Amino acid sequence: MPRLLLVGPSWPLRGGVARTTTLLARALAEAGSLAAFLVPSRQYPSWLYPGASDIDPDACPRLPEAHRCYGVFEPWTWKEAARVGRAAAADALVLPYWTMAWAPLELGLARRLALPVVAIVHNPADHDASRLARLMAGRVLGRAAAYLCHARSVELQVLARFPGRPTAVHPLPADPPPRADRAAARARLGLKANDVAVLCLGLIRPYKGVEVLLEAVSSLPREVPVTLLLAGEPWGDRKASLAERLARSDLAGRVRARLEWVPEREVGEWFAAADAAVLPYLAATGSAVAAQALGAGLPVIGTRVGGIAEVVTDEDSGLLVPPGDASALAGALRQLAAPGVLAHLAAGAAAAAGRWSWRSYATTLLELVGAVGHTTPGHHGGRAGYTDAAAGDST
Repeated sequence: MPRLLLVGPSWPLRGGVARTTTLLARALAEAGSLAAFLVPSRQYPSWLYPGASDIDPDACPRLPEAHRCYGVFEPWTWKEAARVGRAAAADALVLPYWTMAWAPLELGLARRLALPVVAIVHNPADHDASRLARLMAGRVLGRAAAYLCHARSVELQVLARFPGRPTAVHPLPADPPPRADRAAARARLGLKANDVAVLCLGLIRPYKGVEVLLEAVSSLPREVPVTLLLAGEPWGDRKASLAERLARSDLAGRVRARLEWVPEREVGEWFAAADAAVLPYLAATGSAVAAQALGAGLPVIGTRVGGIAEVVTDEDSGLLVPPGDASALAGALRQLAAPGVLAHLAAGAAAAAGRWSWRSYATTLLELVGAVGHTTPGHHGGRAGYTDAAAGDST
């Protein structure tokens, strides 16, 4: 059984990558395969981070295995992180990749530790990546001997760039949000008994298609009882323009909005009030919100992009529409109000929630590390597999 050195964000940081990296660390520790978990004492400086804060103490479990020993933008601390890493006597270094901001640190540790690197590819490059961001992504991913991806579409991008290296695909497991009282949550949001509430949660960035969603909601006939719950922090300086759009008459009474980061302790209330989640992404690699929605037993109304189309089965655990198509999205929202549709989709979502687990995710990663021992970068390795925990296979 290989022992892994995992490096990435964790408590008290917020965000999907911090939470999923922490849950992976816990699964590896339970399997006896976590050599060490190195987490930052500080992440982004305030001048660089476009949000209000990157801290939410409730967003991640606080693991006793986590060793806070470096600052992401403090190179003088990386030597100590490498020392701790070497002392762990690991068989491989596991690095999540999603943004160029972490690239210098990850490159520095990869050089100092001289271990085989396995990359967990959340994004092959930053969303809306610049030329520099793509260059930095290529340098980090180029150091890896193998890749764990959350969607086949991401795997294809990785293999096109680094052919012959081992890859595996495992979607993010269902991640149930905190429990909350549904009746109380709906009352606080002013929802009526027959309102069909659809939740769009998370950072509001251009690629997430919120403008398309607002157009779809505004086009619905008034007699269709669909209410949008929009909760999340607009990225950069878009809050004022978004608030102005929400104030227009065509959306009056149709949206309950909170345009700021929703602390983890309050996330459960938004999910409890909702009947479905809506992910109108224009582009995507995967979605932690989809994992949360399925974990909550909520069907997902999403677009056929990236990993969303791989974890949501159309007309079973949700409804899928083309990206950027407000008319098709409005049709899917309208369909939710038809008799029996929500109950059918909710049953499919609950079944889908059990399809992948953090145990199977950790097992897939460990199998991938094992494949590294049989191949080296530049030589033919092939796919390590696509794990389907429900079917119990890897093909």
